[in-house]
Amino acid sequence: MSEKVSSQGLFCVAASIEIQAAPEIIFEFLATPSRHSLFDGSGSVLGLDQGPKRLYLNARFGMKMRILVPYRIENQVIEFVEGEKIAWRHYGRHVWSYQLEPVGDGSTRVTESFEWSQARGRFLYELLNYPKSNYQAIVKTLERLKSLCEASTIHNEV
Repeated sequence: MSEKVSSQGLFCVAASIEIQAAPEIIFEFLATPSRHSLFDGSGSVLGLDQGPKRLYLNARFGMKMRILVPYRIENQVIEFVEGEKIAWRHYGRHVWSYQLEPVGDGSTRVTESFEWSQARGRFLYELLNYPKSNYQAIVKTLERLKSLCEASTIHNEV
């Protein structure tokens, strides 16, 4: 099960989960934007609109989204350490990131965070209850990612 990580800071919500899969398998899902809709727990990510098959530092990728109405958003990868960390943001300047840490026995602790300290209109995030709703989406995302990665490990797929 996921648990809230409180040491992230004032403008950050995060959760972690242990996945019985190697970091390389999990990272492959995170670095492949066409797979993001498979594990998105918010229900807003519909699919890849444009971008590379696999992400890298400074890569730009557009996603088809829907929150009330369909729209498109362009993201840029701002952190990328193969098998360890990936983070991206869009023009709103809030950051989604994933940190992977091997914990032994072939398992990996994955922490997803949503950080809005540099976001435009930051005060609106609390007003619109984004920290709570994004935390709930993070928990669902991590659970979906866990299911996908563990099934992939069983079937030797990546």
